[in-house]
Amino acid sequence: MNNPAHDIAGFRLTEHTWMTEVGNWIDAISPDGRRAGALLFDPRVIGLPGVRERVVHAVMTDQRLVLGGLTGLIPVADVVAAGDQVWLLTGQAVSPTLSDLLAAGPIDPPGAVSVLLETGQTLLALHAAGVTHGSVHPGTVVITAEGAALLSERGLSDAIRGQASPHERDAAGWASLARGLAASLGQGRSRLTELLERAAATAGTLGLAAARDLLTGEAAGRDGLAQAARGRSAFAQARAYAQPPALPPRDEGDIVTLLHVPGRSSGSVQFGPGIGTQVQQPETTAERIWRSGRDQVATEHRPGGSRPARAVRARRRRTILSSALFAVIMAGAILAWFYAGDSPDLAVMSIDVTAPKKTQGCGKAVLITGTVVTNGAPGEITYEWRKNLDKEVVKGTLRTKSDQTTYQVPFRWTLQGRSNVKAIATLRILTPGPVRTDKASFTYKC
Repeated sequence: MNNPAHDIAGFRLTEHTWMTEVGNWIDAISPDGRRAGALLFDPRVIGLPGVRERVVHAVMTDQRLVLGGLTGLIPVADVVAAGDQVWLLTGQAVSPTLSDLLAAGPIDPPGAVSVLLETGQTLLALHAAGVTHGSVHPGTVVITAEGAALLSERGLSDAIRGQASPHERDAAGWASLARGLAASLGQGRSRLTELLERAAATAGTLGLAAARDLLTGEAAGRDGLAQAARGRSAFAQARAYAQPPALPPRDEGDIVTLLHVPGRSSGSVQFGPGIGTQVQQPETTAERIWRSGRDQVATEHRPGGSRPARAVRARRRRTILSSALFAVIMAGAILAWFYAGDSPDLAVMSIDVTAPKKTQGCGKAVLITGTVVTNGAPGEITYEWRKNLDKEVVKGTLRTKSDQTTYQVPFRWTLQGRSNVKAIATLRILTPGPVRTDKASFTYKC
């Protein structure tokens, strides 16, 4: 499972990877053998003006919240730069996600309630701290080996876009979670299904706190979630991975943490896990770069000097001011182009199709539900439903909104006549590409 040719800052990367709207996630093993995760940001995005700084600020905000006692977030171990690559390293496994579990089958009722209560509580704590998540959907809800629901990618989507999502966006994402879990329960859980639907509606009208209170009296449990997580991912196991054997040091190039400014504190400057330098020791490359910029500023502002020197400095200041004004204008133009003309295109992250488990009788209309998870961008999705018992193709379109990531695509199939067959419904997402498919089956007996 390990891919020894691809390590980063002491984290061993495995071959299990998946794409999200912010980059490429990889299951990893930390230097001390714990389950962890590594996110390689899309270089075309992280290299845009200001994006790296905003990502670092979001991560440092998360670290302060976690140190302050906030639970419910995936803890970030470090953000490092290796050349033009930027990696986020976590101290907790980031798989499986709720999206993974929903793709494998329905969530048990106590587990569905537990997910909504825990994610709702985390979002309320974030709001009380003055921040939001910004991208709540099944792909950012991680289920641990113990069945706990943790949120990942907090603030990263907003940092990339240079925006601050309102509380209502988080509430809308949570409401979509509730509707998706309600759909996964099937028709046999009508009372709980109706309750989850009512909680979703309440989140949009009265807020998350009122929606969470609706579920407080319901039976919640993690056992089913823990079992499903362990069955879905090797990284959701009860024990940590073994301590890796001692290997000769391998040159990974210049790997520099982005979470500390060199020379600003009396502590050590970290260059990858376990490798530190005290400030009084010989300067590193990063420290020299930082100090040279500081010294240059100090030189340009040194007082005194002769009259010609003052004239030279005055001309230099005018040149600097003109250059700065030009840079501001260009930065504004680039940002306007980025936000208005080059915002992320609509992308489908995952689909999941569910059908009733019970055998269906004569002439019954069977409801099959497709759950589509997007990256939160507005646009249009075209899809089609296919049936294995005939050649009928039912086509449809779905308009997506910027404040929603999860959508339901229902399909009703009515069978007639005396027969005993296995009916299979297949959902195909045609655009935006690539084409994605998923299917579900039920038994018809009459």
